[in-house]
Amino acid sequence: MESMTDSPAAAEIQPRLRQLDRLVDAVETVFHGKTRVVRLALAALLARGHILFEDVPGVGKTTLAHALAHALGLTFRRVQFTSDLLPSDVLGVSIYNPRTSEFEIREGPVFTQVLLADEINRAPPRTQSGLLQAMQEGTVTIDDRTFPLPRPFLVLATQNPLEHFGTYPLPESQLDRFLMRLTIGYPDAEAERRILLESGAGGALEDRIRPVFDAPEVVRLQNEVDGVHADPSIVDYLMRIVARTRESAAFSLGVSPRGSVALFRASRAFAMTRGRNYLVPDDVRDVVVPCLAHRLLPSGMTAATLDAHEQSSALLGALLDEVEVPV
Repeated sequence: MESMTDSPAAAEIQPRLRQLDRLVDAVETVFHGKTRVVRLALAALLARGHILFEDVPGVGKTTLAHALAHALGLTFRRVQFTSDLLPSDVLGVSIYNPRTSEFEIREGPVFTQVLLADEINRAPPRTQSGLLQAMQEGTVTIDDRTFPLPRPFLVLATQNPLEHFGTYPLPESQLDRFLMRLTIGYPDAEAERRILLESGAGGALEDRIRPVFDAPEVVRLQNEVDGVHADPSIVDYLMRIVARTRESAAFSLGVSPRGSVALFRASRAFAMTRGRNYLVPDDVRDVVVPCLAHRLLPSGMTAATLDAHEQSSALLGALLDEVEVPV
């Protein structure tokens, strides 16, 4: 497999790739012990995707979102989704101004660069659909007028897998809009010790994290994802993984072409977070479960529940062991 590290393009991009390591270090000054989660979240942003966090409360989802936004030099807003939340509460609304006798657009919280959509499954389907459309198209339509969202644009949505009363689960077609579905999990003992010792330190998060990038630099890196070299053998490897999900009797719903495109783009972005502008098989393997598990439905399951996601993750792990890895 040809290395791209000696090419002129590689020499140009390498300083920015090394800067990504500094960004991960900056986020980890407040979000401890989860380097892999930080790199996956960063890869989703670079791949112009969005993330669904399915986890119990209190494991640091808000901290991660806020820290990532600040380290990237991006604007951040948080919306608590509730059963009475309207699409206009998220997207914006047109309001009549009697002084000017004209309608004015009041932008909603979606007009930011990093949006934390907390407990998205508590909002009714109409509100969920409004946000998911904005995620897909990068625009918002208010009173027949279309407005572009800021660039870059990243949605970090959360849902509690243990509470189902008063919730509106996302159907499979809407889950497919998220590039990745991640679980943070509990910290290890050392990370939790640091959390305890810092819990009374006080001080705003902004004072503890120094921005490493700014918005134009992030957009430039997003544009460079498509330039990450993918050897044909790696592309064939990825396609074999996708094909196995469609052929296996363990799944009643395999990965769609949109899912394979998402996996390819996420693999390239993840390679960049590791300081490379070329793919290796481990880049693909490391993002298979975050990118594909929520797009699959195991046989015998009727809905994309937490149990279905966990079973899909386990089946994907076994499937990866069966697919030949290129040398």
